[in-house]
Amino acid sequence: MVELPAEPLALYVHWPWCVRKCPYCDFNSHAAPAAIPERDYIAALLADLDDSLTLCESRRPLTSIFFGGGTPSLMTPEGFHLLMQGIRERVATADDCEITIEANPGTIDTANLPAYVHAGVNRISIGVQSFTDASLRKLGRIHSAQQAVDAVKLAVRVCGNVNLDLMFALPGQTVETLQSDLDTAFSLGVQHMSCYELTIEEGTAFAKALPDGLPDEDLVYDMNDIVHEKLRAAGFVHYEVSGYAAPGHFCRHNLTYWTFGDYLGIGAGAHGKISTRSGVLRTQRSARPATYISEALNCRLAAQTRRVPPEQLPFEFMLNAPRLIEGVSADLWQRRTGLDMGALEPALSELKAQGLLVDDPSRIEPTDKGRLFLSDIQAAFLP
Repeated sequence: MVELPAEPLALYVHWPWCVRKCPYCDFNSHAAPAAIPERDYIAALLADLDDSLTLCESRRPLTSIFFGGGTPSLMTPEGFHLLMQGIRERVATADDCEITIEANPGTIDTANLPAYVHAGVNRISIGVQSFTDASLRKLGRIHSAQQAVDAVKLAVRVCGNVNLDLMFALPGQTVETLQSDLDTAFSLGVQHMSCYELTIEEGTAFAKALPDGLPDEDLVYDMNDIVHEKLRAAGFVHYEVSGYAAPGHFCRHNLTYWTFGDYLGIGAGAHGKISTRSGVLRTQRSARPATYISEALNCRLAAQTRRVPPEQLPFEFMLNAPRLIEGVSADLWQRRTGLDMGALEPALSELKAQGLLVDDPSRIEPTDKGRLFLSDIQAAFLP
């Protein structure tokens, strides 16, 4: 069973720049300028944190911090140290706070990763995507397969607690190359793997010009089964739709999202969610880095907060909870929202009758069938 802090408070920090934009990526990322305005951006982040903390009615310590992007490993060690120092001056961290930084092969060297760990990072998430050079070229990645292997080995050596992102259903990918990618990943000693299917997202370069060689539906289904079976055989627990972990290494930060916990979101395009006595608040920052820096440094963030109407809480909660393989307890719904289970009806009963949710009054848990139709479960709770 997944163990959670009673009332988690997480912090997400968004770094918006990459070396270049990947053709499949729909995240808020931008090709880095010749000179990244790192100092101004860090100052904006800390001003943003000051503003976000005013929404918290009680100062809980942070249970996790996640530096995502973009490519946060483009940050200089000096800049990262300054940012971590500023965060710690503003908010306490739990003794066992999970601190993750995302890193991409090709932006990692023997200086920056140890410096991040020295500043407090205790979990590194590496966007490998594939250990096959042909697949990496088709995905528009800037690194080679060997660079990916070297980056993971370095992360394991300096940190020990490492997640590896791996994609499947890639252009031209075969069952054999997928199996080879998985075997390479297992050989590197990582504790967590995020394995997800390549999807064509609206607005991406791939959506405008589909890559050749995408696998058909049957092959994608087979690949999904291979991922699941090989990871399970290797001792990984499948605890979230695309998340697999060695026992004791579930991603605490992501669990806060999936269980409707509270998190501050700072940085260009970042989202946050905070519970207050008067209801649930959502925050969202401007996506363009220059606009964000100007707004944060000139105290123009207050208008970017909205209160979630009570009738929207079932959808907001169910947007993520069914992603967990074990689901969540009915008690968690009541604790996170202040509403009883009746607020989820009649959708809850209808989904159970359709065989998409387990018929257990104490839990909200997708069935095996339900995990294949998560979007249907989510849509059933639209107000």
